[in-house]
Amino acid sequence: MFKLAICGLLLAASISGRAQQAGTNNKTVAIVPISAQPNYRATPEKIWNLQHTRLDVRFDYEKQRMPGKAWLTLQPHFYPSAMLQLDAKGMFIHKVALVKGNNMLPLQYSYPDSLQLHITLDKAYKRNEQVNIYIEYTARPNEVKVKGSLAITDAKGLYFINPVGKDSTKPIQIWTQGETEATSVWCPTIDKTNQKTTQEITMTVPAKFVTLSNGLLVKQIKNNDGTRSDTWKMDLPHSPYLFFMGVGDFAIIKDKYKNLAVDYYVEPKYASVAKGIFGETPAMMQFFSQLLGVEYPWAKYAQMVGQDYVSGAMENTTSTLHGAGAYQNARQLKDGNSWEIVVAHELFHQWFGNLVTAESWSNLTVNESLADYSEYLWMEHRYGKDRALEYNQEAMESYLAQPTNSSKHLVRFQYADKEDMFDGVSYQKGGRILNMLRQYLGDSAFFKGLNVYLTTNKFKNAEAHQLRLAMEEVSGKDLNWFFDQWFFGNGHPKVGIHYQFIDSANQLNVIVEQKQKDKLFYFPVEIDVYNNNNEAERATFWIGKQAVDTIRIAYSTKPVWVNVDPQKLMLWEKDNNQDDAMWIAQSTLGKNHLDKTEALNFLAKNWKAEPAYAAIAEKLLQDPYAGTRKALLRLMKRGSMPVLATAHALIEKMVVSEPDLPTRALAIDVLSMSTQADHENLFVKALTDSSYSVAGAALESLARKNASKAIALAPQVEKDAKGRLEASLKIIEYLKKDVSDFTTVLADYRKLPMFDRLMSTNGMLYFANQLKNLNDFKKATGSAIEAYKMLRIDYMGLQTNIAATLRWMIAQRQTALLVDPDNNVLKDQLKYLQEKAGL
Repeated sequence: MFKLAICGLLLAASISGRAQQAGTNNKTVAIVPISAQPNYRATPEKIWNLQHTRLDVRFDYEKQRMPGKAWLTLQPHFYPSAMLQLDAKGMFIHKVALVKGNNMLPLQYSYPDSLQLHITLDKAYKRNEQVNIYIEYTARPNEVKVKGSLAITDAKGLYFINPVGKDSTKPIQIWTQGETEATSVWCPTIDKTNQKTTQEITMTVPAKFVTLSNGLLVKQIKNNDGTRSDTWKMDLPHSPYLFFMGVGDFAIIKDKYKNLAVDYYVEPKYASVAKGIFGETPAMMQFFSQLLGVEYPWAKYAQMVGQDYVSGAMENTTSTLHGAGAYQNARQLKDGNSWEIVVAHELFHQWFGNLVTAESWSNLTVNESLADYSEYLWMEHRYGKDRALEYNQEAMESYLAQPTNSSKHLVRFQYADKEDMFDGVSYQKGGRILNMLRQYLGDSAFFKGLNVYLTTNKFKNAEAHQLRLAMEEVSGKDLNWFFDQWFFGNGHPKVGIHYQFIDSANQLNVIVEQKQKDKLFYFPVEIDVYNNNNEAERATFWIGKQAVDTIRIAYSTKPVWVNVDPQKLMLWEKDNNQDDAMWIAQSTLGKNHLDKTEALNFLAKNWKAEPAYAAIAEKLLQDPYAGTRKALLRLMKRGSMPVLATAHALIEKMVVSEPDLPTRALAIDVLSMSTQADHENLFVKALTDSSYSVAGAALESLARKNASKAIALAPQVEKDAKGRLEASLKIIEYLKKDVSDFTTVLADYRKLPMFDRLMSTNGMLYFANQLKNLNDFKKATGSAIEAYKMLRIDYMGLQTNIAATLRWMIAQRQTALLVDPDNNVLKDQLKYLQEKAGL
């Protein structure tokens, strides 16, 4: 599952299972065993084992119901049992019978809460005896009262999209979403992760539609009533939440990995770009198979895009479903495939989650943390170490942005609802922890450990302990200390790092202080020490025996820079107390993107009009990695770093020749904030660029310089606008609004859903910029700044764009006051902006 939990990004020691004694403030208190604590979520007890599931279903589009027949083959797990309990949510149950050869024996059953079906069997069955159950039913997904989550916004399992075709803007589709326990809305089953079953599904649909399900399409029958019956068969066992059905008018774009079919199911109008969106899939399959030493385990791989999907994407076995956010046209793809990491994430689940499945939601980490980490692995393989490190940092910041994350254990047996497990801890924190484990063990041991985990537990269920045991088996190292802290504990280190150079003793002291409360983390940290020849020596030291650790390193000549955690993989909050000379050295000697950007951020806050600082900006604007160039331009755009003459000349060249298009767009943004030259003609020319990012930056830049011309030219670029261009057109919409309609404009803005309001905030600021009435100006600007401050991270560049607009509004008034120093309205507006924005 790739979650799109935007709200979490925007809004602003382990316990054992036995009673212990703990000292707190010199008092001895009893710790209640975890199994007796409130909300303890035990691994589901296995009374019966699902072995095979066969379904025969039709779809009632008008009533949005699904008549179905189910044949379930089960065995008692260990103890004899004469009762069978199945999950079946909100169904009409028409018939329950025991299948014996060609005969059906009706069985007594009860269905008191419309959630679980209780069946009385004809006798007590032993663990080596099979039971075949037949159930005739009607699924009623729209009549089921279920709750979604931040990650999965709805949980009714079966979805009819525009079922009778009333909405001309949407296709008619059907798709299912099983995670967490919603397959039981449309299929009687034991809806738990620790069940594994083979499967066969026959879907009868209008003949004009195509179908997709798990496994292979083994039979198609044309019926006399204009329908067709497709049978999909899954010969290998998987968990019920991974069952899938998809129906609709799709173009099937065929691809291949070795001899396996790799198909992309998209709406016909996206057929030409399907490979642009999903075409890296075969290369990913090859890379992951080789990396893990476990070949892609299933008979095919297909990906479908569904409208109105309730999350980001879902890794149904052999048949991933993506939300419509995957769709991008050719112009969007020029700026980079925004969905590529989702494709990697869901594919990696075919190993971690589907081949080996978390035995309970408490152990979701063995599904989602691994899939999250696959995004890093693919970035590293496909785009290089710098891109992977940049992505790692973005993920860590996403985890840190939500303060409640630090109180949650990665493996946790207590939660209010299973949906709560789909958060920044199971995803982003878990992925970063795996990166640290890889660093500690080394690549060979780490990936061999994943291989042993997969091969030992294939087609079974597992928990974090199995992952630990596999890593220990391969490496020969005890890893309890690591898993206790990171998997079975909560939080992360918050460190202050200080440096003492004792020249009289030729000794460097690196002092690491852990500032978090309640616990100390124990971990190894690498340190690179750079001598005056700019060469580094690396050593590893252990931190955490005490709150303040002093690492003593001898030197013959005083180091010019000391790089703690040079690979930038530690999950921590770090206050790095270097002097200016070391920060400057870091910006020039740093071997990776994060070394350079970490130094850039410090220097921007402490900028000095000195040649060394100017030289850094000039050098990093020409850095080989686009992300570093982009980071510097972003600081300039936000006004955190000045645009000096030499840098200005380089930026003008970037507007024409920068190969990375989003970086070129940032260069346009920076020029529009500059007063050194008039670039209006350049912006007009860039409006027709094939990149949405470049054209969007040009339109907004033109709006800053000449609003009337931007309004006049906007109709030329409105057609099919996406991404940055679409956002810039929102600015034009606000510029066209009459200031006399202030009350209505502000009220409409405030009514927008949060995400839409954030996307409109830049436009609202442009509207506010035209207001002369001070109270109106304050209300409009204040509302926009209030939304801006809810952004915890720079999602889609929103933080940077809004901050740049606020800087521009401030600069406008400062410039105007040079001409009209007695203008009290401008003075008051300037004062309000400076105080309210906090820039």
